[in-house]
Amino acid sequence: MKRWLFSVLAILLTFAAPAFAGEKVKVGIFSDSEDVWAKVKDIAAKDGLDLDLVVFSDYLLPNAALDAGDLQANAFQHKPFLENQNKSKGYKIVPVGDTIVSPIGLYSKKVKSLGELKTGASIGIPNDPSNGGRALLLQAQKQIKLKDGVGILPTVLDVIDNPKKFQFREIDAAQLQRSLDDVDAAVINTNYAVEAGLKPGKDSIAIESSVNNPYNNFIAVREKDKNAPWVPKLVRAYQNDTIRTYIKDKRPGELPAF
Repeated sequence: MKRWLFSVLAILLTFAAPAFAGEKVKVGIFSDSEDVWAKVKDIAAKDGLDLDLVVFSDYLLPNAALDAGDLQANAFQHKPFLENQNKSKGYKIVPVGDTIVSPIGLYSKKVKSLGELKTGASIGIPNDPSNGGRALLLQAQKQIKLKDGVGILPTVLDVIDNPKKFQFREIDAAQLQRSLDDVDAAVINTNYAVEAGLKPGKDSIAIESSVNNPYNNFIAVREKDKNAPWVPKLVRAYQNDTIRTYIKDKRPGELPAF
């Protein structure tokens, strides 16, 4: 009799367990944002969402994993990057909530200001289409001029006026901080700059504006999941005063975009 009761109890507990467990959602994040997402995970748990954080160090993998269904969401990219990925890879991935903006900056070991760059100076820029175009922030600094109508994805071929004859060298984004000994200046993504010990607001000789920035990062999901009930819970877990304050206080070179 006791054995039968224990068996029934075990079966009931087995079927009851999912009711007490949070809904599990796999989220792909970049290696530099683990501290923020650890806090987001704690907040999500209070709303019945169990986040399984999958850490990446390669920009191309999180969207491939999301498209394949190995993830339910990711958070690492800005709109131009996603647009390029959707177009070139055929993904159907959409943004559902802004996270941060990381103004990209121009750094140099050879000069202390933008005006000191000499004619023919070599400028390292990211070799991927979205960040490469973003790197041409030199137009905003009135150092070069781009063709009209190129939008936010220009290439070096769209430079129509280059008075100082800057030589643009396209380099893998992750390697640009290591190129500073070989070029006169380099445009470096904030995450890589911080990893290299650079302070974006202090050490850059030019920096992108953070006002009305089209390069806000966001949480992304597959288009077919955008109305899933867990999506607003995930966005709420990020977009709140706790995370906003943490980003401002603990994440140099980043600003909350919500």
